[in-house]
Amino acid sequence: MSPTATLADSDALDAEARRLMAAFTGAGYERIAPAVIQPAGLFLDVIGESLRGRTYVFSDPDGEELCLRPDLTVRPCRWHLERPPGGRAGARYCYSGSAFRYQPVGADSAHPREFHQAGIESFGVADREADDAAVLVLILEALRTSGLDGLQIRIGDLGLFNALINAIAMPERWRRRLKNKFWRSDAFRAELARLKAGPAAHGQGLPAELVLALDPADAETTTARVLDYLDRTGIELIGTRTAEEIAERLTAEAADLQEPPLAPEKAALIERYVAIKAPVHEVADRLTELAHASGVDLAAAVAAFRRRLALIEAAGISMRGGEFSAEFGRNLEYYTGFVFEVIAPALGAKSPVAGGGRYDSLLAEVGALLPVPAVGASIHTERMLAVLPGARP
Repeated sequence: MSPTATLADSDALDAEARRLMAAFTGAGYERIAPAVIQPAGLFLDVIGESLRGRTYVFSDPDGEELCLRPDLTVRPCRWHLERPPGGRAGARYCYSGSAFRYQPVGADSAHPREFHQAGIESFGVADREADDAAVLVLILEALRTSGLDGLQIRIGDLGLFNALINAIAMPERWRRRLKNKFWRSDAFRAELARLKAGPAAHGQGLPAELVLALDPADAETTTARVLDYLDRTGIELIGTRTAEEIAERLTAEAADLQEPPLAPEKAALIERYVAIKAPVHEVADRLTELAHASGVDLAAAVAAFRRRLALIEAAGISMRGGEFSAEFGRNLEYYTGFVFEVIAPALGAKSPVAGGGRYDSLLAEVGALLPVPAVGASIHTERMLAVLPGARP
């Protein structure tokens, strides 16, 4: 909350939180209350580079590294896994509370360091498109019940991007790198340019003696050679990377030196996909045309996109004004599929009043033995209040 917030502001936030919780519990979500102070490692390993640097981290007198929660999704994942039968059953949770993030350009009323969220998480539902649609519909219904109207919807789909990359013939390590860097536009474009350039762009700044001696097919020998090289040259391991991790990176460089460049037509296909920005109802046809012209198979991913859209509209939500952006993935790196933001025109796209998406790998990353389907979303309560008719800013 802003340092100049009044008691009336607090009362308004509390009233809206109660209204939103009533909407969520009425839809079958169980209310939980994640603690504000959390183990830092639980968050820092999974929230991604963008938020890692904005998280308030500190150590207690016993030396344990803790943080003020920067996000309210990660802790419910652990909560779910700690309950019988260990995350294997489906469940739905809702919550309301504060999150904390450093604001690089300074805190203001739309971007405070402490802000309130009311959110929902759904775990273990096998029908992903139906659950995606249900979460978006419930968030919009909750906003409209509070009196907010004239909203715009922006969506993306990391599942479409992954399907495209999987359909293009290339080494698996290249796929992993492109997917990992998709979150950061500049890094992604630099990696794509590097793959297009071929061997001339690989291995730069690395000792040729070592890189050329590595065998991508023999991890054990590679690690031994890296350790031997570090020992002979007097280079000490600095930072958090292990010798095995350094060896893995160098081995990838060695393999890339022997690999022809990514074909221009493949790189162009990726660039054409990433450049797509279009009304939601045009996207499936544009993707089908792109796939047909390029000879790749995106049929299953496009069918899932069409079905999700049909389910959203069957629930009474018009997507005619919705916008799709292929690059849109929000700022949390745990998302894996459908993502969305709800925008109030008075605040603009940089300050969405709500957002969420699918994160099927997150529960495994925080301890689940098997992947658990998951989707969730949250409402930024201060922003909602700022644009509600008659509400206090």
